[in-house]
Amino acid sequence: MPFSASTDTPVTTSPPTAGKTNRLFWRWWRKQSPSQQDRYATLGPLVSVLLFLAAIIAAFWYLRNEEIEREQESVKRDTEVVQQQIRLRLIENQEQLIRLARDISMRTVDPDQFLKQAGDFVRARPEVISVSWVQADERIKASQSSLGLPLEPGQGIDLDQFSRQLEPQDGAAERNEPHSAFRLAKERNQPVYSQPYANALATKVIQVHIPLIDRSGFVGTVVTEYSLEAMMRYLVPREVASRHAMSLVEIDGETLTSTVGSVTETSAKPTFVHEVVVTPVGNGLILRGMGFRTSSSLIGNTLFWMVMALSALTVWTLMGTLRHMRRRSQIQKTLVQETNFRRAMENSMLTGMRTIDLEGRITYVNPAFCAMTGFSEEELLGCVPPYPYWPRDRLDEFNRMFQQELLGRSPMGGIEVVMQRRDGSQFDARLYVSPLIDAQGDQTGWMTSVTNITEAKRVRDQLTAAHERFTTVLEGLDAAVSVVSVQRGELLFANRSYRLWFGANPDTHSLLTGGRLQPDYEGEADEAVDSFGGLPTQELTNAGSDTHEVFIEGVQKWFDVRARYVQWTDGHLAQMLIATDISSRKQAEEATARQAEKAQFTSRLITMGEMASTVAHELNQPLAAISNYCSGMISRVNAGNIENEALIGALEKTSRQAQRAGQIIHRIRQFVKRSEPQRQPARVRDITDAVMELAVFEMKRRRVTLHANVANRLPMLMADPILIEQVLLNLLKNGAEAIDGAQMPQSRRHIDLRVQQRYFEDQGDVVEFSVTDSGPGMKEEMLARLFEAFHSTKAEGLGIGLSLCRSIIESHHGRIKAENIYNGPTVTGCCFTFTLPIDSGAPSDFQDSAPPASNDLLADNP
Repeated sequence: MPFSASTDTPVTTSPPTAGKTNRLFWRWWRKQSPSQQDRYATLGPLVSVLLFLAAIIAAFWYLRNEEIEREQESVKRDTEVVQQQIRLRLIENQEQLIRLARDISMRTVDPDQFLKQAGDFVRARPEVISVSWVQADERIKASQSSLGLPLEPGQGIDLDQFSRQLEPQDGAAERNEPHSAFRLAKERNQPVYSQPYANALATKVIQVHIPLIDRSGFVGTVVTEYSLEAMMRYLVPREVASRHAMSLVEIDGETLTSTVGSVTETSAKPTFVHEVVVTPVGNGLILRGMGFRTSSSLIGNTLFWMVMALSALTVWTLMGTLRHMRRRSQIQKTLVQETNFRRAMENSMLTGMRTIDLEGRITYVNPAFCAMTGFSEEELLGCVPPYPYWPRDRLDEFNRMFQQELLGRSPMGGIEVVMQRRDGSQFDARLYVSPLIDAQGDQTGWMTSVTNITEAKRVRDQLTAAHERFTTVLEGLDAAVSVVSVQRGELLFANRSYRLWFGANPDTHSLLTGGRLQPDYEGEADEAVDSFGGLPTQELTNAGSDTHEVFIEGVQKWFDVRARYVQWTDGHLAQMLIATDISSRKQAEEATARQAEKAQFTSRLITMGEMASTVAHELNQPLAAISNYCSGMISRVNAGNIENEALIGALEKTSRQAQRAGQIIHRIRQFVKRSEPQRQPARVRDITDAVMELAVFEMKRRRVTLHANVANRLPMLMADPILIEQVLLNLLKNGAEAIDGAQMPQSRRHIDLRVQQRYFEDQGDVVEFSVTDSGPGMKEEMLARLFEAFHSTKAEGLGIGLSLCRSIIESHHGRIKAENIYNGPTVTGCCFTFTLPIDSGAPSDFQDSAPPASNDLLADNP
């Protein structure tokens, strides 16, 4: 590409007339800027050098990879050749040993002949250390060794002979290898190779055990011991050993022996490794072939390094030129960007900026200052005090502030002033003054920033007024409001009611909250935490309020306390509390409770009053019997014709009648006795028995039969038994009255009482009491209002019985309902059902199984 000699820039020549590609290139070249053309002109030689260098590196990489692949294939081939040599030799030895073992099993070879054949076998094979004939009891019968260590018959195998002769120093694990191989050969009845181990001469060896089997079974083994070092010395071909290193290793990587000496002698790390399993040994014995990288003549080629050096020098020179051009272009771009940024910042800034020199002459104003005052830049530049935006009625005040500004005494927090626009309107502003320093560090004037605070001041005044109104509302509340810091325990706010009742004592705040000032928070750490205490303010302030009631002894008042955590104005966590005086409500609740207790007692009295005639009749029977017994005894005593036994029998009958009358009176007295409602563990059987003893009088009087069916093993109830008896007796009495009032025939004059344990999804486990009568039933509109206070289905009723029943059952967290019983479209009776919850920890009432599960109380004809 041609360049100009003076400017070093490309010379634009006429594009060639031939070739569409050239025309497109020159068209694209004209569109580029001069700086871009310079950059492309510099990048051309750089790209050429880089491409040449890449071609050299690629060729070197290709040749080196081919060399590595050839070396790796050579290692693999030599390793497999050595593996084949070892395998063939071991198989050949194993076949001869099998023939020797077969001769021993057929008893054609005695120990002397065995020693002769074993000697020939050992001398012909330098890798074999010894051959031994071992009996089934692990005793050596004959042995031939190449180490010159003859063994006498009767000596033991490994633990006796090999464990003493070849005592390893690595622990008991290696000494057991011959034993393990012996046992495996005995179990499998086939040749077994042992794991490698070291003998007493520190030689790594393996053993092969050939089993001896005759008609009686296993009779021993022929044990052959191989030296691994000798195997590598005699079985690895010389040409293979000269090219690559071969070694035998265990499965865990430990090297047993190698053709290059000990492991410590080979400090170089092999580049190529190929491993194969040594067969037929197995047992984790691996043959490893290793190749080492050698120096390549290509690396030492002087011409190659000269080309590399020249290419690197050229690249370095071109890179330096490119960096210089880029640095110059970046500086120019940065200067343009900085200028544009400052101009954009001046034009978009909402804060007015004004600069004056040391004499007070305006030297600079930004567009925001001009828009704020309404004067143009031309009108303001060069002005001296008084400035046109100073209010005419405050010139003296502004002159004093200006003199303070020139003296450098302006407050650091700024000055609030009133400025005047061109149209005469005024606005509030805050001025911040700072010295203007040039590049040499000398002060050349003053820089003033002006902020319009008219809206901010208006909002601040509104917030102040709202705060005053809010404080007035809090001070006028009848409830005590207080805020206490969680970390410091300091009382941050207290309204008039709090100060009137408790003073300014923060301890009362803690007393109202029950001492729970610190939150019980268990969760992951959050970024929004209190900067003072590290507490998670986001979760605590979002949580709901905690409501409870507390009595304060100092003021003798009950308070409804609501507390929650808030983030105070300083950002710290605080607890806000609102305590409302509920003493009047508490007194009303206590009065209501007393009235309810009186109503319950009155209801029991009314019930017994209605049953008074029946109870009197029941008491008259035992009293009349007592009178008759006494009259008869007096007559017979006066006549002198009574014996002691007859007299005692008559007195016992009299006593039983008196006890019967006393039980009736005791039951009535217990039922109507005034007592505080209290919940206690109660047996369902005791409740139903007591109710049936009282209800039997009403049932007899109205000729109604009562059928009771109480389930066995019902759990204990946590209830007031007297109140539950009152509910059950009231339901039974109402059923008897309904039957008698409707003049039902004798076949329909019966009531069923059923008690059983049931489970409901919305209630859980409950004990269900149901009272079913065979009366006329009730209208649907009456059923809807049946449990309302002062609503009765009887003409003379007060309407408090069923209402009290509902209150009693609901106070025990139970439910009560009433429904008609239909036989087709005909109403055949009414069923009242109420349930009481079961305490999950209450035991079952096993004593319920003692009485019968059902009782029938039949009405007596009067």
